Amino acid sequence: MSAIPQTIAMQTLQASARRSRRGVKTRIIVPLVVIGSFVLGAILIPILYNYDPLRVNLVARLLPPGSTLQDGSIALLGTDAVGQDLLAQIMAGTRVSLIVGTLTLVFAGLVGIVLGMLSGWFGGKLDTVLMRIADVQLAFPAILFAILIASVLGQGLLNVIIVLSIANWVTIARVVRAQVLTLKNREYVEAARTLGAGNLHIMLRTLLPGAMAPILVILSVEFGQVILAEAALSFLGVGVPLGTPSLGATISAGTAHLTTAWWISTFPGIVLLILVLATSILGDAIRDRSDPRLRSA
Repeated sequence: MSAIPQTIAMQTLQASARRSRRGVKTRIIVPLVVIGSFVLGAILIPILYNYDPLRVNLVARLLPPGSTLQDGSIALLGTDAVGQDLLAQIMAGTRVSLIVGTLTLVFAGLVGIVLGMLSGWFGGKLDTVLMRIADVQLAFPAILFAILIASVLGQGLLNVIIVLSIANWVTIARVVRAQVLTLKNREYVEAARTLGAGNLHIMLRTLLPGAMAPILVILSVEFGQVILAEAALSFLGVGVPLGTPSLGATISAGTAHLTTAWWISTFPGIVLLILVLATSILGDAIRDRSDPRLRSA
């Protein structure tokens, strides 16, 4: 008789595990679909919509969403204070944000992964110097540190990427270092060292694959933070140069018309919120998917 409750409990646990796996898959697929939709929209809408986001039309300024313009076209999301189409601006700004986010993670990821692996594998003075530099940088709020560097370098898309790469390599490096310290004393690493594998071979072929799961998690989370930081820099006027569409610059321009033209700041703010939220959910789901303790649970 005691086997029956055990069987029921086992079936309940199996059903709960299946529901958990389906939930994790959903939390991965849905953010990927959302981010992919924004990527396709940023590429295709400026082409299909056939509207220059920087074209000024003072006759059509501050029109609400759905208004018909003089040429018969429809401003789906309205126009701003100088008559520029808001949908075209948002899509062009989203494209800039995605480019900045991707290139920043490429540069910051490469620097963080290399320095984190060197620090964790060799240790000693190299580890002490790199981690003290990281501690000093982490003592400053990231956005203030980015504003300081951006003020020195000046406006420019490349400068924004450099600024955000400098501001974000530390987090990636510390995550990689912690993972290397965890893996370096494992049996398979010792076996590779015993067989005569060099430091470069061990770091690239043994340690890096074992550290990929937390690296993917931190990169997916940092992607949303980088997009938010780029918008903040542009909002403050130290980001992308004037004449380059940006979500942050569009939100900043709309703050002077919040009571009369709420859509100028609201719609790009919603887009920014969805992008950051999607990347955060994706990072959390990847963490749950890659954590062996959560999988075994």
